[in-house]
Amino acid sequence: MNTKKLKKVLLPNIPFVLVGAIATNLGEAWRLAVGDNASEKIQSLFIDGAFKTAFSNPLPSLHPVDLLVGILIGAALWAFMYFKKKNAKKFRHNTEYGSARWGTPADIEPYMDPVFENNVILSQTERLTMNSRPANPKYARNKNVLVVGGSGSGKTRFFIKPNLLQLHSSMVLTDPNG
Repeated sequence: MNTKKLKKVLLPNIPFVLVGAIATNLGEAWRLAVGDNASEKIQSLFIDGAFKTAFSNPLPSLHPVDLLVGILIGAALWAFMYFKKKNAKKFRHNTEYGSARWGTPADIEPYMDPVFENNVILSQTERLTMNSRPANPKYARNKNVLVVGGSGSGKTRFFIKPNLLQLHSSMVLTDPNG
């Protein structure tokens, strides 16, 4: 694994490891608290100073139970943040939510094949690959095209004839006027 990938994996997880290390002191405080049931232990945490004793040493506790508490709390925080980020909407910064923008050449580029002849011509600058298995499956699209327009609008001249001359796929064309 190269250094760049290692940094990409390790750096985002450092905060969760630190929280887990601090949480080991919480496990130590619970272990040092006096009492038979949970309510007595909670009282002991605050009144008898189990928190103060546990957090007097800034290093994490290495007792197995305390390590387990730290790992569980760190993992729970990681899972919470992961699912929060996974369900987040994709916002554009400095733009009002819900506002649209015109597409750019960079937006259509992943959907085009570098070889001109392997594309359906949609406009002078936009094309759609006819490859059924692009390099990245997320850019695979349905290849059906429906062209609708009034008479004389250039459907045959500007869409059908250029794409027929590509000779890259099977096509079904209907022309009710013959």
